[in-house]
Amino acid sequence: PQELPANYPIKAGDVAIFEVLELGKHTQIQTAGRNMTLAVGDLIMGAFGARYATNQFEGYVPESIQDEYHILGGGGVIGVLESSHSKFEKEGPTRLKMVGFAANSAGTIVNTINLCSPTLKRFDGSGALKTKVILSLGSSMDSGKTTTAAFLCHGFNKKGKKAAYIKLTGTAYPKDRNLASDLGACAAVDFVKYGFPSTYLRSEIELLNLYESLLADVLVENPDYVVVEIADGIFQRETRMLLRNPVFMNTVYQVVFSAGDSLSAAQGVQTLNNWGIMPAALSGLFTASPLLIREVKEYLFENQELMFMPILTLEDLALGKWPVLIDHISLLQA
Repeated sequence: PQELPANYPIKAGDVAIFEVLELGKHTQIQTAGRNMTLAVGDLIMGAFGARYATNQFEGYVPESIQDEYHILGGGGVIGVLESSHSKFEKEGPTRLKMVGFAANSAGTIVNTINLCSPTLKRFDGSGALKTKVILSLGSSMDSGKTTTAAFLCHGFNKKGKKAAYIKLTGTAYPKDRNLASDLGACAAVDFVKYGFPSTYLRSEIELLNLYESLLADVLVENPDYVVVEIADGIFQRETRMLLRNPVFMNTVYQVVFSAGDSLSAAQGVQTLNNWGIMPAALSGLFTASPLLIREVKEYLFENQELMFMPILTLEDLALGKWPVLIDHISLLQA
């Protein structure tokens, strides 16, 4: 084994072996095919990455070797915890000790991002010209945007249209793409395919290249639509970066915005409008409550530009009531 100096600069994507010291929030870790239950003393392999999750953990890749590390995400994303939602303060993160880095036969530390970077396509917007891209955005984490995206694919399928799913940003975990696949997406991929443990703190050009590459991957299925989910809320760094990029937004056919309650729905629409983005429809957790739907409808009706914006429940999405409506709105806005 090669000894590394204590100030060795750890990079996102570096792969290492860790010993479980103490169980906290994450008692399982995702492996090929299933979640495996962890026990103290187990050895696991993970990749260093940052995490931004307002309802869970904020954590970062340490600048150098540490005495202790933490599981930031159940997909094997490892780092050092910075902050957590109050609901996890008592149990804390699962604590790890690094046994050593994973290296190839030449003695080079394995880095998942570096391994995959040669396969990334250069962003030029050409992929979006071959389909219709629908962005699934949300007011925050757990606002319903993943469910909305998956049921959008399901509704298209019901109407005889092919829809693919892309999760462009977030933290590695297969649950979201699996849901879209289960609900009828003809293809479902995410950023992990190109070696990113997470996309938090990645550069704008990396995100654009990732977008172009994932589009190329699903376009082999010739989808009529590609539903692209961007993680967390619209104020999150990478989400805001993409939404404020006119070149990226010019590749987008329509936006569906999910919100957790009536105020976030109203404020979210207003913020997007200030950025020059008009959602085609609203959805999300607030649609589970008839009272919240009524509040949002009253707000929309007070604004002439928004009064005909549809609110889509899960039933609407699942039955495919909305595709013709979205296309109709697109024609009106063209």
